Amino acid sequence: MYCNEGGTHESVSVGRKRSHAESLLPIKPMKEHVLPITPPLKKPTICKPAPFDYDEEAIREREACNYSQKITLEMARAGKAPRAVRVYADGIYDLFHQGHARQLMQAKNLFPNVYLIVGVNSDAMTHERKGRTVMTEDERYEAVRHCRYVDEVITACPWTLDDEFLEKHKIDFVAHDDIPYTTGSATDVYAHIKARGMFVSTERTEGVSTSDVVSRIVKDYDVYVRRNLARGYSAKELNVSYINEKKYRLQNKIDDLKKKGKEMFEDIEGKRTDLIMKWEEKSREFIDAFLMLFGRDGRLTQYLTEKKDSVMMALSPPSSPKAGSQSSEDCSSPPAKTSRFDFSGRAGASLVDDDYSDDDDEEPESH
Repeated sequence: MYCNEGGTHESVSVGRKRSHAESLLPIKPMKEHVLPITPPLKKPTICKPAPFDYDEEAIREREACNYSQKITLEMARAGKAPRAVRVYADGIYDLFHQGHARQLMQAKNLFPNVYLIVGVNSDAMTHERKGRTVMTEDERYEAVRHCRYVDEVITACPWTLDDEFLEKHKIDFVAHDDIPYTTGSATDVYAHIKARGMFVSTERTEGVSTSDVVSRIVKDYDVYVRRNLARGYSAKELNVSYINEKKYRLQNKIDDLKKKGKEMFEDIEGKRTDLIMKWEEKSREFIDAFLMLFGRDGRLTQYLTEKKDSVMMALSPPSSPKAGSQSSEDCSSPPAKTSRFDFSGRAGASLVDDDYSDDDDEEPESH
């Protein structure tokens, strides 16, 4: 076998020699044939809720079941059942929670091949036997049929299971917790199922039940009422009086103020570091500006000094100078005593003094 120019392989008989032209052609290696890798099979995705017992899908499944082939508990546990094991679980399933889902998960995994049928009690039956529910029966039906472990839902199921109900829905086993379910009477509603060997027990989830959920709501009643009022529900819808409505709304406003105050405080705490850094950067400028204004030689001190001098000059003006341009010393000292006619400063003053020294003592002559 050799490769031609086109890259295809052609077989050549062993007895025939290659021609000279064929010998000049390069022999290309054969390409390995790689088989495509098949991706692993994926489990079918659940893209729709479980059917009700009266839906066509559930009816086909029920009719296809050969109920004449009885399955014992040993056969089911050993995985030797000739068909799918039809397991039934029932309940009220009010406020569907993880405890309900866990119970249904256990029922689904009791045996290797289980078709899980779940019965849900009606409102009338539940209110008569156990009490008022939070959710309506339609809401409870929808909650259960959207659980991934459920294959079929029976609406308005009976409180006590009889043989007619078991044969109608071709039920092989009934799953429930092992605690006797009396609901006020002395008889366990699953007593005859246990006697026939059709009962399979599941475990309860401790600390989780519908009663616990309701107790939490009742305990924090005020909180939930205030929350719903804040979300737009009216006092009439919540069955709240006028006074309580005003009280709850006032508490909501106070809580809002507290929340805003806390957010403001947290915002200030976040910005505190930035403020300290900025203050350290600007502190020297603040100090210099303060000293320039209020320091010993600051502008404010100089201004006050100038104003002080102006005020003092206005309150105490200087005295006017005397005639004769006396010196400051003459003005300050009192004048010296002189004679009546002081001629000491003129020429011939002594002669005048000698001639008229006795005029005052002589009396004038009489004519």
